[in-house]
Amino acid sequence: VFVGFWLGRWVGVVFGFSVLVCSDRLPVFTTRPDTIFGATYVVVAPEHPLVEKLIKGKPQENEVRAFVERMARKSKQDRTAEGAKKEGLFTGAHAVNPVNGEAIPIWVADYVLVEYGTGAIMAVPTHDQRDFLFAREHHLPMRVVIQPPETSSTGYKVPGTLVEAYEGEGAQVNSAQFDGLPNAEGKKKIAAWMEEKGMGRRTVQWRLRDWLVSRQRYWGTPIPVIYCAACGVVPVPEKDLPVALPEKVSITGEGGSPLAKVKEFVEVSCPRCKKPARRETDTMATFFDSSWYFLRFCSPGEKNLPFDPKDAAFWMPVDQYIGGIEHAILHLLYSRFFTKFLRDAGLLTLGEPFSRLLTQGMVLKDGEVMSKSRGNVVDPDEVIAKHGADALRLFILFAAPPEDQLEWNDSGIEGIDRFLRKIWDLAEAVMAKTSGGQTPTGSDSDLRRATHAAIKRVTEEIDSFKFNTAISALMELKNAIEKSGGQGAAAREAIEALVQLISPFAPHFAEELWEKLGHTEWLAKSRWPAYDAALLVQKEVTLVVQVNGKVRSRLTVPAGLDKEVLRAKVLADPAVQKWLDGKPPQDVIVVPNRLVNVVV
Repeated sequence: VFVGFWLGRWVGVVFGFSVLVCSDRLPVFTTRPDTIFGATYVVVAPEHPLVEKLIKGKPQENEVRAFVERMARKSKQDRTAEGAKKEGLFTGAHAVNPVNGEAIPIWVADYVLVEYGTGAIMAVPTHDQRDFLFAREHHLPMRVVIQPPETSSTGYKVPGTLVEAYEGEGAQVNSAQFDGLPNAEGKKKIAAWMEEKGMGRRTVQWRLRDWLVSRQRYWGTPIPVIYCAACGVVPVPEKDLPVALPEKVSITGEGGSPLAKVKEFVEVSCPRCKKPARRETDTMATFFDSSWYFLRFCSPGEKNLPFDPKDAAFWMPVDQYIGGIEHAILHLLYSRFFTKFLRDAGLLTLGEPFSRLLTQGMVLKDGEVMSKSRGNVVDPDEVIAKHGADALRLFILFAAPPEDQLEWNDSGIEGIDRFLRKIWDLAEAVMAKTSGGQTPTGSDSDLRRATHAAIKRVTEEIDSFKFNTAISALMELKNAIEKSGGQGAAAREAIEALVQLISPFAPHFAEELWEKLGHTEWLAKSRWPAYDAALLVQKEVTLVVQVNGKVRSRLTVPAGLDKEVLRAKVLADPAVQKWLDGKPPQDVIVVPNRLVNVVV
């Protein structure tokens, strides 16, 4: 059942590489003409019609042909998955880049698909991450043609030091007469120049993808359609909805829908003419339901409609959607289609289903997406049996920001395991030296300040989905409690706050420890700790004193001192006087509450 499509629009340049082994030209489409001078190799899809000509008579002919056959059995999703290892082979042929006359190797690789663009790409590893990963894996050359605005600290000028491709804005370099141009301008001028010289032409390409909802399987929602020889396609009357799946069905795994073999399900009377007819045996794909389930949540008790438009107007849109990267195209796009369709049908007043989106990164191991076929899967049951579910959860949240890829690290989870054990031991030590119900005072100002700073930071970081830095703040608070000696009411306040703050990340651990601290009510029901802003105001700060950029002294001074007062105090410091040698300084740079640098 075909119900629609989605499409993408790309603006770029189509041009051709001359192939040295034959008279053919290899057409390529690119949206980045600003990087064309950085192309160091060409990649064709395994299915590309030129592959046979490229490899004919070459030593690697049979190896490439076997690779092509193997890629034909590999799914497009696996071939293009983010984080997956990029496979490929050199064809033995070279092509000439028209903009600089350079002969560059032609490779065949899995991450290029024949149906996208022209089935071939120019590879610019310094400015495309997929090309970078492939080039690094196969030791292919790299050339920088877009210089980042600030490169002194990144070392981006040296391809050998790169850790990833730079895909941002910058100035053209190594790009002949276009050097120095901002690459946004270079993109336009290089495209116009190529068109003027007959090398290529500017064009718009569209990619169209059919959208099917039917599946030949038992599970899924039956499609409420009946086929009648006399009446044609007839919808199932509303009074007969929903269509129920039969309970006695044989799942054989053989071709065709299992429902087609259930006579009592298939054979029905036409709702219009009452003659013998046939029920649709395909079922809807599960994404059809997942494209609007959030609207059903608005009216869970509604029996006559999918949802009440008034309920949807009250609850929608969803404030925060969190999903994996694999949902970014299909599920999220379909959800938008459904929402807009229902709006046009008058059932909704909004045009977008989600206000804010957080896309989670994928978990990698050994640099690749985990997959049973690659043999790099980490069994969570084994990890939980050894370290516990909370340690696993805490490690995943700490190892990387949620939107980034996460590289699995066995030593990392062992470190988190030790961190939780240290908190448990620390709590027992504090309980042995203190008792509940005590009111902390200002006498333990350093620990109280650390506690309330942690409450403020963790609260704000959780609200911003910065879980890894929130956990870093918990580690700092643990260190502050250890440094304090764990005595007094301030230590008791600190350890209880630490247990509460860690509870969203390690709920089972926190609940057990909360009870051990003497609480009879569930931690989950306790009020989230609030910080005292007054305790965060520092009365004194330790000032770093530098002379010509080198640390020569430290001064403890009242916080918030005027710059001129700070200047005078620093210049009066004997350690600074020694370096001045009776001469006035050329300059005094003051960073309030942090640093003073005296330039001699």
